[in-house]
Amino acid sequence: MKKPKRSFSARIFRSSLKTAIYLTGGTVALTAIYAVVPVPTTLTMLFDSHGAKRDWTSLSDISPNLVRAVIAAEDGKFCSHDGFDREAIEKALKRNQQGGKMRGGSTISQQTAKNVFLWQGSGWTRYLRKVPEVYFTFLIEKIWGKRRIMEVYLNVAETGIGTYGAEEGAQRYFNKSAKDLTRTEAARLAAILPLPKKRAVNGVGGFTRRYGNSIAARIRVVKRDGLDSCIYP
Repeated sequence: MKKPKRSFSARIFRSSLKTAIYLTGGTVALTAIYAVVPVPTTLTMLFDSHGAKRDWTSLSDISPNLVRAVIAAEDGKFCSHDGFDREAIEKALKRNQQGGKMRGGSTISQQTAKNVFLWQGSGWTRYLRKVPEVYFTFLIEKIWGKRRIMEVYLNVAETGIGTYGAEEGAQRYFNKSAKDLTRTEAARLAAILPLPKKRAVNGVGGFTRRYGNSIAARIRVVKRDGLDSCIYP
């Protein structure tokens, strides 16, 4: 007795379900691998016309000054949120709706998910990226944990033209290892992270200098208030 043929819609559903299962399994497996293996490259690095100079460095070999500087500059609630700072997102949306300068509310976790698994994007492609960004942020928060997220972030973040990661950034601007960065040096490096191709670390002036000085002052606050407790318990 022949089995009845499935309808077209049933075949589409079955195919879509299998694809979703394979994609989910694959992304979970890749995330689990990156929990212990250095991320070999990213789309941003691959498509950087200036090249991608980097040197993977463990978090224990990166100055706590830099860890505290990026928390101060990028994500003060890094150790307490679940990957998403809802208050920051709401403020960003409100500001954007009022016609102010476009500003995001991305956490370090979201930036890491984007940098490792997705693309940078601009315009509508930036908004298209948001759905998978939420998914990958959830994965790394559950599988990696905060310390690994910070380690990966400081190794894949762009720190200059053709330069990626804390170690290469420290060598490029200060001729020293990332583990030896002073509070002021770490603050200056953190100050350029949003726009590493446009902001200068050495010989800085104007906004970048003021922003760097502000971050340097807040490094003490991060340590004093235990905002780095998920990294340095």
